[in-house]
Amino acid sequence: MSDPHPARPPAEKEDKRTFLQKVAEFIHPGPDSRAELIETLADAEDNDVIGAESRVMLEGVIRMADQTAGDVMVAAPRMDLVNIDAPFDEMLHLVIDTAHSRFPVYEGDRENIIGILMAKDLLKLQRSPNLNIRALLRPAVFVPESKGLNDLLREFRGNRNHLAIVIDEFGRVAGLITIEDVLEQIVGEIEDEFDIAEDEGDIFGLADRTYRVSGDTSIERVAEAFGVSLNRPTAKAPLTRLAAWSPTRWAMCPSAANSTRWPG
Repeated sequence: MSDPHPARPPAEKEDKRTFLQKVAEFIHPGPDSRAELIETLADAEDNDVIGAESRVMLEGVIRMADQTAGDVMVAAPRMDLVNIDAPFDEMLHLVIDTAHSRFPVYEGDRENIIGILMAKDLLKLQRSPNLNIRALLRPAVFVPESKGLNDLLREFRGNRNHLAIVIDEFGRVAGLITIEDVLEQIVGEIEDEFDIAEDEGDIFGLADRTYRVSGDTSIERVAEAFGVSLNRPTAKAPLTRLAAWSPTRWAMCPSAANSTRWPG
């Protein structure tokens, strides 16, 4: 018995291209890959069809499709965290020294992120010392390292969160990422009034005439900045980063309470 309702073949999509457009595409076919598309943008810039800044931004959009949160995050050792049990003065100094607007807050172990503290909310705590700081925390958002930047940017815009904690495949904190980190993949470095030039961003001058130096700063840069020699002659191999040099000075991992004098 025949089917009373035979399936109709799908209607072919009407080709609205003109004859000249078909000929032009046959002679000069469009790009078939992202690499070819980027080359096309470079050609467009060379022919003054688009400007250099437009090309860089468009390339950023294309490349971002292949990037993940793990590619652009701030790694966990470099995260500035707030201890929920720290005194108010310590929190305030951290906010002033780092000039961030948002801080992940942990309790007990640095892996135990319990929320996000807005720097501006510390003003409420200063005005009302009896206020429980836990009441000021915003929920923390967690994303996997494999999270695509396109999807992450869409979520940032949708839920109005500007910071997310990145976790690895074992559920441990791998780092953090902000909406600024994502946008910088498109528009390039975003600088504000608190940013320091790239060649100076690893050594920070503080108000009390001391310095805060990032652990991944090169030994050569520290030696040049302060006029000292930090590589110890007893070292089996030349040390390249301050974080590697510090344990050799104290024979342990130093804490904020450790100090030393170095000739120079």
